[in-house]
Amino acid sequence: MAPVALVTGSSRGIGRAIACCLADAGYDIVVNYEKNRDAAKQTAGEIRKRNRRPRICGASVAVPEESRRLVEFTMEAFGRIDLLVNNAGIAPRARADILETTPESYDEVLDTNLKGPYFLTQLAATRMIQLTGNGIVPKARIVNITSISAFAGSTSRGEYCVSKAGLSMMTMLFAVRLAEHGITVNEIQPGIIRTDMTGPVRKNYDRRIAEGLTPIRRWGVPEDVGKAVAAVALGYFDFTTGAAIPVDGGFHLRRL
Repeated sequence: MAPVALVTGSSRGIGRAIACCLADAGYDIVVNYEKNRDAAKQTAGEIRKRNRRPRICGASVAVPEESRRLVEFTMEAFGRIDLLVNNAGIAPRARADILETTPESYDEVLDTNLKGPYFLTQLAATRMIQLTGNGIVPKARIVNITSISAFAGSTSRGEYCVSKAGLSMMTMLFAVRLAEHGITVNEIQPGIIRTDMTGPVRKNYDRRIAEGLTPIRRWGVPEDVGKAVAAVALGYFDFTTGAAIPVDGGFHLRRL
């Protein structure tokens, strides 16, 4: 049977590209969405074009009960989980100076970007231990989609940066805990990627990229991230765990 990937937030943008690249790599996909089922159906259609099987599940990772239902749905649909990709994430509804961040905005962002993946990973990892232990899944993997905002501060969206930095530490913690079970846990750190989320600041980053903000002077595209996840899924990083793999055009490089 084909391996199965559960990709959160895969109805559009980076999540859709990840789902499609994993389908190209031979995975069947659980397409997760929170609100836009029509977009999820479009992703499912792209997966079918690649001769892989999609299943669609609406669930908010910010709600623990819905995360549990998402894992149960995956098991009922396919009987296995070979790969979990924690991709679902949100930006603050409005950018605000860190001195003016509201508790409501902080909670909303952290619930989706950090608390949700933390407990979803807990649930999926428990299943993966069972599945690898009884030989149904030969190799299980977990990939977290973080951001350059895990280490590059932006004081107008502090809650987002905190959530991604926390997700980086979560990667390391689960990597240590799950290594004895042969489960790798790594993160992909996207840089400036052309998506709906970056739409409002597109002109600003057009200029900054042209001026050399990133050594590779172009926007990233969702497929850049999808290909990196697929490389992990295909086993090319099976002697790597707890690592942050940059997909950022060289943004992380320190230059004089």
